[in-house]
Amino acid sequence: MLSKEAVLKELSKVKGPDLQGDIVSLGLVSDIFISEGRVAFSVTVPAERATELEPLRQAAEKIVSGMPGVEKAMVALTAERKAGTQSPVRPAPARSDADRVPPPMQARARAAGPQPSTQKPGVPGVKAIIAVASGKGGVGKSTTTCNLALALQANGLKVGVLDADIYGPSVPRLFHVTGRPEPVSGRILKPLEGYGVKVMSMGFLVEEETPMIWRGPMVISAITQMLREVAWGELDVLVVDMPPGTGDAQLTMAQNVPLAGAVIVSTPQDLALIDARKGLNMFRRVDVPVLGIVENMSYFLCPDCGGRHDIFGHGGARKEAEKLGVPFLGEVPLDMAIREKSDAGTPVVVTDPDGPHATIYKEIARKVVAEIERNNADAHRAPPKIVIE
Repeated sequence: MLSKEAVLKELSKVKGPDLQGDIVSLGLVSDIFISEGRVAFSVTVPAERATELEPLRQAAEKIVSGMPGVEKAMVALTAERKAGTQSPVRPAPARSDADRVPPPMQARARAAGPQPSTQKPGVPGVKAIIAVASGKGGVGKSTTTCNLALALQANGLKVGVLDADIYGPSVPRLFHVTGRPEPVSGRILKPLEGYGVKVMSMGFLVEEETPMIWRGPMVISAITQMLREVAWGELDVLVVDMPPGTGDAQLTMAQNVPLAGAVIVSTPQDLALIDARKGLNMFRRVDVPVLGIVENMSYFLCPDCGGRHDIFGHGGARKEAEKLGVPFLGEVPLDMAIREKSDAGTPVVVTDPDGPHATIYKEIARKVVAEIERNNADAHRAPPKIVIE
């Protein structure tokens, strides 16, 4: 039976940096997580030697992968925070041409719109990747992701969903999908499928009640593997359900993946909009187009009296979109049908495709696609000439 002790015993065979001692006796191994054949852990190295010590990470991963009962090993390099320094270890963002010119020219270049990136490798077969994000939790981001993906499919596109919310994966329940992803070849996994949409989530790899007590580098490693080591096939759109906030996961996606844009989900009240604004500005700072804002739980229609109640206020997200100069994608009501069907894994876009709620999501999907196409058209226009006076 797999245990932390058995993993540590095997890892003690891996030499430490500069071939001195081993990574266990040197105290470099931490955060060991074991769940039904999956093993994940961190190896602490000096931040400035992360690239140089990549073979050490690979050796640790290989030796654990070969243990009886291990289906998959996942290893991340991490570094201890030192006073006045940055942690954790992560690849440096590729510098664009705009970063090499003086600030006034940067401003003029950015004013011309999002610039195409040549440094970020795409995912084979995937034409566009969009992130669905929120500044805070509890605003219905995962429910929006699920119904948006199904609405994109209903509009004739081939769609996949990546559940990047490692700490609170909801995609398995929303799509009513259970099981384990099967290996296709080597490290590549076959995604599961729900309602014709290809889906991948950490929720398929661990039990629903198991807490993910991971540091940032482990989360980054998991997201990267679920993105790039999955046989997605040919997709028009891959929708990524991001964790709430503006942390390592969002930064990793923005810096290392050619995102076609981000959809921001918020409720109407001021507290939610403050956090939504932070999320929106984060994507802008890393040059990811904001495709628009969705106002979720926009209003409540009482099923008994038929009256409308603005429980969280109303129209705040629309006003915020106008203020920030981004598209407003639509209002989704607070409705028992959406909540009940989401909990049951039978989303409204599937169970009532011609109903009012499905119509709202399909219209949001149409606007998202239109915005992606508009951004692509802008990106292919001739760039402005920069004249140094």
